Amino acid sequence: MGPDLGAEPLNAWTNLAFVVAAWASWRLAHRSSPVPGSITALIGLMAAIGIGSALFHTFATTWAGVLDLVPLLVFQLGYLWLYCRNVIFLRSSYAALAVASLLIAFLIGRALPQISQGTLPYIPTLIALLSLAVYHYYHQKRGPWTVPAAAGVFALALTFRTLDGVVCPLFPPGTHFLWHLLDAIVLYLLFRGLVANWRTRPESPSPVG
Repeated sequence: MGPDLGAEPLNAWTNLAFVVAAWASWRLAHRSSPVPGSITALIGLMAAIGIGSALFHTFATTWAGVLDLVPLLVFQLGYLWLYCRNVIFLRSSYAALAVASLLIAFLIGRALPQISQGTLPYIPTLIALLSLAVYHYYHQKRGPWTVPAAAGVFALALTFRTLDGVVCPLFPPGTHFLWHLLDAIVLYLLFRGLVANWRTRPESPSPVG
């Protein structure tokens, strides 16, 4: 909308949705105790995603860009690790391979920002989410629709992120703010699916793989 700090009001303020998602996740997690440190870390990352993105859409500097990118990436990698280990019960080596694959694919996508309005890095995330969604529903985990719903909402969010550059000339605020709002919903749904099934882990699981 302009060169000043308030140039992207919708893109900045809609990041409050991540803070709301973090608050809702904290309440959900603390319905029973104790809460694992890794779960608390995910909640903190949700809030950090909102803060970092708000700073980037306000200051648009290199350091703000780092704060915008890193928490989201760490959340993706951390969530995939925790789901693989505590829901699927994969061996640590297989879980690490899945996380490394997602990281490498993300970095390759970041190296090609000209493709699909910078959406390419998130295609591997969508593929990973769809894979988890199939597993989650097929095995009828608690809250069987949480992860599939998250995958569906993320696909919609990614669509709005991709269309932003096309829509902006016609509608200056664009559609990027919808990426924020929908992603906050995605994070909460994923968190809900993880927490609901974390408590079902057997004491001596037989790791897959």
